[in-house]
Amino acid sequence: MRFFPSASRQRVVVASVAAAVALGGTAVPLANASAHDPLKDKHKHVEQQIEQAHDDLGETSKQVQRTTARLNAVRVRLTAAKTHLDGVRVRLAEARAKDAEMQLKLVAAQEALAQARQDLLDGQEALATQRVEVVNTVNDIYESGDPRLLAFASLMAAKTPEDVVRQMGATDAIVGRQDRAYAGLHAAEIVLQAREDRVEAAKLDMETKRADAATNLAAVRELAEQARVARASVLGLLRSNRKARDEALSARAHDRQVLRELRKREARIKQQILAAAAQSGGKGGYSGATDGVLRAPTSSGYVTSPFGYRTHPIYGYYGLHDGTDFGVACGQSMLAVAGGTVMDTYYSSVYGNRLYLNLGNYNGKNLTAVYNHLSGYRASEGQRVRSGEVVGYAGSTGWSTGCHLHFTILVNGDPVDPMKYL
Repeated sequence: MRFFPSASRQRVVVASVAAAVALGGTAVPLANASAHDPLKDKHKHVEQQIEQAHDDLGETSKQVQRTTARLNAVRVRLTAAKTHLDGVRVRLAEARAKDAEMQLKLVAAQEALAQARQDLLDGQEALATQRVEVVNTVNDIYESGDPRLLAFASLMAAKTPEDVVRQMGATDAIVGRQDRAYAGLHAAEIVLQAREDRVEAAKLDMETKRADAATNLAAVRELAEQARVARASVLGLLRSNRKARDEALSARAHDRQVLRELRKREARIKQQILAAAAQSGGKGGYSGATDGVLRAPTSSGYVTSPFGYRTHPIYGYYGLHDGTDFGVACGQSMLAVAGGTVMDTYYSSVYGNRLYLNLGNYNGKNLTAVYNHLSGYRASEGQRVRSGEVVGYAGSTGWSTGCHLHFTILVNGDPVDPMKYL
């Protein structure tokens, strides 16, 4: 179990199971475990890391786990909602800028159409004037008779070659005047047709720009509505985040209170251990090397979370994991690591069903084995048990997310690394 530091040192950090796996220590095999295929060992190592993350999350109450998960989920949704809102706002700003640009182009197109229509009116008036001039010119010419007949009569009446040349020049001048009048009229008609074409093109351009502006305006309105909905979603999630955060903080405060009560109970047990050690005077018991002096607390299983200091997956503080977690099946027999006397059994909301097994003196110091999260007991308080005898059964009581054994060794009431004795 990791103990909470003072409030001034706490860092409330929400961590995922993946982060817990990344922070987990290397799994340690049970003593005297047989060698395995490297690929299988690697697979088991990954499984052990996953189980360690699972066990680490069990070091908080289920209420904290639920509220933390809810807070984490709300924060993920809030981040996504903010990103969506930012994206909508960017697209809305772009659409509004485009709308302003298109409105300018539409005004320019309208002005171009108005100018083209004015040019057409001017051309129509000019053509009408040109037609009147042509009619007048032709009338003036033909009031003296048909120019070609007059030219023929002049030739017949000519007395000298000079008269013929003079009469032909006069006739050409009359015919040229007529041709110029018709050519001017034709040119005016061509100009008018060009102006009519420009009017049609300007009308089409304006209609296209008007349609584009209308489409973009609809997009602006749609994006504005999306922005409104997205903003409302963000505000709602902010309220949910505040509520989830308050619930998580409340649950964590409750956990801290539970832990304070647990420490009081463990302090009383420690005093009992110290009293027993003082009564024996450190005499008797085992003397010698401790490595391997105790048998494994379970016939099968492997270490999923070792003893030592590391970062708590929920609270983020650096604290002591005061035991070794073994991955075992629910209901699996828990064995006495050595002969001893059951000195205490009780239920803790943190550790679930607990069993304290007093092993006596080892090198002049009292040794106590503690079994946690048991589903039930086989041995009772005050009972003397032999090494390897079943004292209880694996479970997931207390702050646990799955069946496992949290095994602790106390030396004069203080936790030490159990693997130094197994």
